[in-house]
Parts: sequence; C-alpha cells; structure tokens
Amino acid sequence: MIEFKNISFHYQSGGNENGLKNINLKVNEGETILICGESGCGKTTLTRLINGLIPHYYDGNLEGEVLIEGENLLEQPLYKISEKVGSVFQNPRTQFYNVETTSEIVFGCENRALPVPEILDRLEKTKRKLHLNHLMDRSLFSLSGGEKQRIACACVDTTSPQIMVLDEPSSNLDMNTIDDLAQVISSWKKEKKTIVIAEHRLHFLVPMADRIIYMQKGEITKEYTREEFNRLSPNEIEKMGLRSLKPFDLKPETKLNENFNKISINNFRFSYKRRGDLQLDIPSLEIPKNEIIAIIGNNGAGKSTFARALCGLDKTTKGVLQLDGKSYSTKQRNKLSYMVMQDVNHQLFTESVLDEILLSMDNDESEDDNIQKAKQILNSLDLIDHQELHPMSLSGGQKQRVAIGSAIASNNKILILDEPTSGLDYRHMLEVGGNLQKLQQLGKSIFIITHDLELICKSCTYVLFIEKGKVSWHRPMDFEAMALLKDFFTEQAKISAVQ
Repeated sequence: MIEFKNISFHYQSGGNENGLKNINLKVNEGETILICGESGCGKTTLTRLINGLIPHYYDGNLEGEVLIEGENLLEQPLYKISEKVGSVFQNPRTQFYNVETTSEIVFGCENRALPVPEILDRLEKTKRKLHLNHLMDRSLFSLSGGEKQRIACACVDTTSPQIMVLDEPSSNLDMNTIDDLAQVISSWKKEKKTIVIAEHRLHFLVPMADRIIYMQKGEITKEYTREEFNRLSPNEIEKMGLRSLKPFDLKPETKLNENFNKISINNFRFSYKRRGDLQLDIPSLEIPKNEIIAIIGNNGAGKSTFARALCGLDKTTKGVLQLDGKSYSTKQRNKLSYMVMQDVNHQLFTESVLDEILLSMDNDESEDDNIQKAKQILNSLDLIDHQELHPMSLSGGQKQRVAIGSAIASNNKILILDEPTSGLDYRHMLEVGGNLQKLQQLGKSIFIITHDLELICKSCTYVLFIEKGKVSWHRPMDFEAMALLKDFFTEQAKISAVQ
C-alpha cells in the first residue's frame, strides 16, 4: 500500500534535526502502524511524506521514492494525494477553514464538488459513527481541545480516504478525550483503513497497532509486532525514551516537604455575567506552600477558572489569597504569579528564543548577568541550540519549553502551568519535571493543570481535585492519592465508552 524506498530528507533550513536517513519501510493495506521515538527523531517528517506536505509545502533535499499503490507520491499534486490520504494534526485548529462545525466537516466534500445528497449522506454517517450530534452547528471557537480534535477526525472521515495519517493527535487531550480518540481510530481500523500514527503517548495505541516503528535520529532502528512490544519491560521502555505503557501502574516518586507554611484561599468566586451561576466557589482552602500541586478534574470542572483566579486574570473574580503573612486581592495577584497557557502561541512575543526568556527577567540585573541566566535556563530545557530562532518557528513541544523557560525566568512566587508536558516525549517531560523541582527548592509554589499521570507521579507532591467549580478533595501525592486518581480516570473511560 505505502512503500518508502531509500528515503533521505533534510529541511532547507539546514542541519539534520528532524530529517530522515535511509528509510525503507512497507505499510500493508489495512495495517495500523505506530511510529514512536523521542522528539526530533523524524516521526513528523515521515508523516509529511505520506500526506504530501513534503515536498509540496516543506522544502528540502529529498532522495528516494514514496509509493502508494505503486505510484510515486512525490510526483503527484496535493489535490490528488488528498483523495487517498487524510490527515489529523497535533493542533486541529491549523486545519480548519470555517468558523462553525457542520460547515467544517463537509468542507472537504464540497471542495471536491460532490453532489449535495452524497455530502449529506456522508455527514449523517460520520455523525452517527463519531457521536457528533451535540457538536453540530457549534462555533469552533467555543469547543474544547478534545472536541476540536474530534471535529478534525470527522473532517477526514467524511472525505473517506483509504489512508489516515495522524501526527501527535493526543498531545492536547485529557484521559477522557484520549479514549474518545481511541474509539475513532478503532472505527477506522474496523473499516480496514490504513492508519499511520506518530505519537508519544503509547498506552492507548499499542493495543490497536499491528506494528510499532521505533525511530532515532532520523532512522528506523527497531521494528516490533504488538506482542513483541508488549513484552518490553518498563525499564526498556524508559531507556528508549518512551512514555509508559501502563501509566496506572506507576507509583508516586515524590514526598511532601515537612513544613507548616500554607497558602490560604478565601471566598474565591467567579461567574459569567450572562449566565449568573457560579463557575468557581471555594469558600476556604489551605494548601501547602512551596509544593508542586497537580490540579485535576473533568473538562469544564473549573480548573482553568481556578488558575486564572490565582493569577488575577479575571478581574471580576472575588476572593483573597494569603501568603507569607500578606493578603493579595485579585488585582495584586498579577505581580505575584506567572501563568503558562496550554496554547503557548498566545504568549510568545519576541523575535528570538533568547529574547523571549529575557523579556520575563528582572531589569534590576545587568544585561550580561541576565543573558547568562537566560542561557542557563535554555540549556536546562534543551533549547540552547535554538536561542537565535524565532519562537514561532519551533515545534509545539519546543514552544512549550520556551514558555516554561519564561516562567522560570520571571522569578514570581507562584507559577501556574496549564498542561506543560503536552506533546513532550519522556526525556523532555523529565527535564520539565526536574526544572519544576528546582523551582520548588528555590521557594516557588507551583500549580500544574495536568492529565499527565507520569508527570504527576514523578514530580508532583500534592493533588487538588476540582469538580463543578468546587474543591472535592486535596491531599499529598501518595498511594491513596494514586488510588483516587486511578478511580477517577477509570470512571471517565467508562463514561466515554457509554457515550
């Protein structure tokens, strides 16, 4: 079905990062192939050769052939390739052309000038298959990350290509919506679609994969059947730089500091003017200071609202935060805290990665001292080689690390990070976790909105569970907390399966 013959590729921007060397691979019709490896190993580049983005969109030095059903894909125009290959990207917004869901789902069919009755028939089949009734005729801007990803899958489904290519599709999803994504992929597999997926999160994909391709530095170094891959030990998986196959079996690796300093939160309340009902209602809460606190809960539970309240970003939020004997109103908390958003594109402003870090630094220091500190931060996040690049030219995971670097440089007492490890491989997740622990040792209090169980187990010392705008429970990250987390995520998977 798909065949790579002696493929080598280097991007026009220069260097070997993310390029490919001597790729020879056959993907049979109806196979599901999982491509894994650390960031920069060439996973995304491989998918771009299948969907035609290379060479039609990304320039570079390309050698070899990519064949689909015996035809050289590299010689075909993009519109021809799109009839055979459908793509779902890491950030679904990059592939949307409309502002409303139903129009977006049928856009590809309309582009091909299919008859209206056929378009409506395809829309109805996709709605039933992917359970989309509640998402029809909705603004794309109002959807959650998981809902947007489901719409992106629906767009591909209606055009009905034989080959599906997915690049890091779960990077911005929580456990519940990851299960939704798994059901979509499973439905394509039952239809005998050929599926190629590049991913870091492996636990939900390995059971569906026929083969697992492991890449290092642009080369395919190992190839496994599903059975062979499942026989790998957790230590072997870690040494390969891969995420855990059994995240629920992980054990807490951190310990709460033995101190009695607290952050006190009183009368945190927030509601939207038009709706009136409280989206956040926390009368009183005491949590330990100088800890790494995981904030968990369902989508829409109020986690992000709580984070904005901590930062003082919502001016209508009521309540007072007490820290180190001082009380901080909503307005005063702006200077106390720093937030890294889930979509970091909203907070990257400068022309270079180095300048982005310097922007957050204290101007009281000398320029030379600030540059030295900024370079140390970049080095700790594996970004020093990118210091002169424009932040918007980086990959999603690299942008995430730049924003985290800015938070580190800010020197604020409270740091809030929204899904800081989305799209990160195991090694870079550990690097982010290590930097968070260093900040904790410097006296910072760190709040992390996350569904990354590996990050929680390895780095977080405390857990705060939010449900319907209220704190349902909070406790140190220990075996009891892990049991509660496992119950929560298991229940979400059951709910998703029923839906």
